[in-house]
Amino acid sequence: MASDIASPNAGPASETTPLLRDYATIENGVVTSPPGEVDSESAVDDDDVPLPVEPTARELVLILGNVWVGVFFAALDTTVVATISAPISSTFHSLSLLSWLATSYLISNAACQPLSGKLTDIFSRRTGLVVSNILFGVGNLICGLATDEWVLIFGRTVAGMGGGGLTAISTFLTSDLVPLRRRGVWQGIGNLCYGVGSGLGGVFGGWMNDNWGWRWAFLAQIPFIVVSTILVWFTVHVPVKETDKSRLKRIDFLGAGTLVATLVLFLFALNTGGNQLPWTHPVILVTFPLSGIFLFLFIYVEEKVASEPIIPVRLLVDRTVWSACLTNWFTTMSVFAVLIYGPLFLQIQGYSAMQAGLRLVPQAAGTALGSLGLGIVMRITGRYLYLNYLSVLLLVVASALISTFTLTTPAWEPFVYVFIFGFGYGGMLTVTLVALISAVEHKFQAVITSASYAFRSTGSSIGITVASAVFQNVLKSGLWSRFGDRDDAASLIPKIRDSLDELKKLPADWRDGALDAYMDALRAVFLTTLGLAVLGAVTAVAMKEHKLHTNLARK
Repeated sequence: MASDIASPNAGPASETTPLLRDYATIENGVVTSPPGEVDSESAVDDDDVPLPVEPTARELVLILGNVWVGVFFAALDTTVVATISAPISSTFHSLSLLSWLATSYLISNAACQPLSGKLTDIFSRRTGLVVSNILFGVGNLICGLATDEWVLIFGRTVAGMGGGGLTAISTFLTSDLVPLRRRGVWQGIGNLCYGVGSGLGGVFGGWMNDNWGWRWAFLAQIPFIVVSTILVWFTVHVPVKETDKSRLKRIDFLGAGTLVATLVLFLFALNTGGNQLPWTHPVILVTFPLSGIFLFLFIYVEEKVASEPIIPVRLLVDRTVWSACLTNWFTTMSVFAVLIYGPLFLQIQGYSAMQAGLRLVPQAAGTALGSLGLGIVMRITGRYLYLNYLSVLLLVVASALISTFTLTTPAWEPFVYVFIFGFGYGGMLTVTLVALISAVEHKFQAVITSASYAFRSTGSSIGITVASAVFQNVLKSGLWSRFGDRDDAASLIPKIRDSLDELKKLPADWRDGALDAYMDALRAVFLTTLGLAVLGAVTAVAMKEHKLHTNLARK
């Protein structure tokens, strides 16, 4: 075993020692280089945050490739329910479960991702990735074995905690190892893995459901998650800041608690209101104000109390930071609403679950190509501002085209429109991430990335919830306006709202009207996603250009 040393005078090596030794290679998973190759300026940044030696492309492929195995399955798990939500809802006789299947996963994402930056600054990226893999695997096991809808939702919540950690920490790790000028390219490759996973999620879920049942869409992921955990343990070694304090004492428990309470209460109220409970129900009327109170407490704790804040709130007032965060927020609302309700549109056109999933593959391909393509342009030009404008413009145009869908829309249109939609979104993700990191000091790169993930995760949950509320309300109104005077309306309308399978069982004089009601509801959802994309474009205009450095020390 080779020794890892930070300088010629360094003490015994450990996992947290800067990674240096003869000839830049990987031995026992540790990137190392010759002693003395890195001077004091590149060994640490200000405030004594250690910097790893910049690895070669081959070393990056080995380290990040192992991490991206977990990212691939975390991405697959975000969309796997898109094509199996209908059979799952039919199993438990509740179409309202559709919203919870996705939102429970995304709420736990939103609650955990903001914590992952600071926690892995303290405990190491490797520890965070291993814990995330374990949570992700256990959550999918619970989902696959669930016999009750609330057990299934609990499993999705646990899996969301792990999946959120996997995607966020992989981004921190890439920022640890790659200079800003090349950051977009490697983020693009990571987003390619995520995009492929996201694109295959619907296909995989539909294929599993059609051949073995929806439970295997969760269970079949577990062996790969075990492999990912083992690979991460042996290959990921990045130095962490050491202080006189114990690691537990450095955790901002009060800030973490108030932030999680804010997110969970807000998203619970948003998802429950109008679905399981009326908006005027006491639970909703209490939960919304409570989330606001906890948000105020979180800001106070981070500004006045915490010595090492989970998210330094003062960073969010920077023009580029808030512009990037809000752009992520609004556009992610739009994208996830389309990802969830796009397959529903295709299924009422008559496609099977797997066929609907296949028609979402271009969206994932567009996301991957947009992310990687604009990352390459940033590496060549060293600039990102106009690429940001291009990304959000494509999102708005694609959203406008998707809002024109009808029951007679030709098969080629969804392929083309969702590809443009994905290209704009993927480009936006990479450009705003690089902009965020370039706008803050290196020591804040993980926590500010965590903040952007919090906006993205809450955006996905809000987008699905808003879309669900719009869909259910317009569908209910449309069904009652068409069939409210029928004798059997009181018994049939609830069934139509709760299960797509009921459309096939309807009397002939009901079917066309019910399909039209579904299409009206979906059109209302797609118009909502257009409005959200426009808001994302407006916030993107405020972003500023920052220098993209060519080395980790930003010198």
